[in-house]
Amino acid sequence: MNSEALDGRLLFAIPKKGRLYEKCLALLAGADIQFRRNNRLDVCLVLNHRIALVFLPAADIPSFVGKGDVDLGITGHDVILESQMQDLVTEELRLGFGKCSLQVQVPEFSSIKTADDLAGKRVVTSFEVLAGKYFSEIDDRLQLVEGNRTQIEYVGGSVEAACALGLADGIVDLVESGDTMRAAGLHAIATVLETEAVLIRSSVPKHPHLTPLIDLIAKRIAGVIAAGKYVVCQYNISRDKLAAATVVTPGRKAPTISRLEEENWVAVSSMVEKNKCAQVMDELVKIGAEDILIFNLDNCRV
Repeated sequence: MNSEALDGRLLFAIPKKGRLYEKCLALLAGADIQFRRNNRLDVCLVLNHRIALVFLPAADIPSFVGKGDVDLGITGHDVILESQMQDLVTEELRLGFGKCSLQVQVPEFSSIKTADDLAGKRVVTSFEVLAGKYFSEIDDRLQLVEGNRTQIEYVGGSVEAACALGLADGIVDLVESGDTMRAAGLHAIATVLETEAVLIRSSVPKHPHLTPLIDLIAKRIAGVIAAGKYVVCQYNISRDKLAAATVVTPGRKAPTISRLEEENWVAVSSMVEKNKCAQVMDELVKIGAEDILIFNLDNCRV
């Protein structure tokens, strides 16, 4: 791989490992971005588009995108804020995976019950910027003076062990299921931020001629995300019950209604949210719908 091979290609940064990596690969496959990656290489060429994938640590991606070194990227919303690149990148899409919370956690049997109680004490975190801003606002509100303000200490990993080791009175860290925190004897007293994976582009792109390709990829990825969120519900119903049924299945804009050979009957097709489809089917049965079918979507454009 040399620089000439990358000339004219859109550079798309993907997390090289961690909680977002596998989901990103599935997203690329759904968007028909075809590539073969040598295990030892962090750059590979896409076979069916003028794109090169660049595999980077998620924490570095906002900086690379914001400075225009790569054109498009996937990272966490929290990573953008922690790297202070929010003014240099545009969040194109929220991707619906990698969801977690940046929480303030303290020992379960601690006398500290709120974030205000923790103010002025020792806090260990991997998120110095976000934790510092959060507690600075609390310190200001409580009028804590220098020397009595919250002490933010950085550690690169195993943040949950800090309290047990006597290094901190509380921590700020990302929490997904909460199992790790509970195992460490910690519980949440406040949430700093809700986060998930996002697709980003530079706010001031260096390669404006690549904008149409960026827009195309963004639309494809949006289609994959929507396909994972929705299913198609089809059913037959008599016209006198149609109005009630379409209240249950309004679709994204409107349901598709087709006349059947059976007099006074129609077929209805509508997109419904996947996590509500069982409830929707139950409601349709009560109304009088028949032959209710649910179809999964592989991809779509909405």
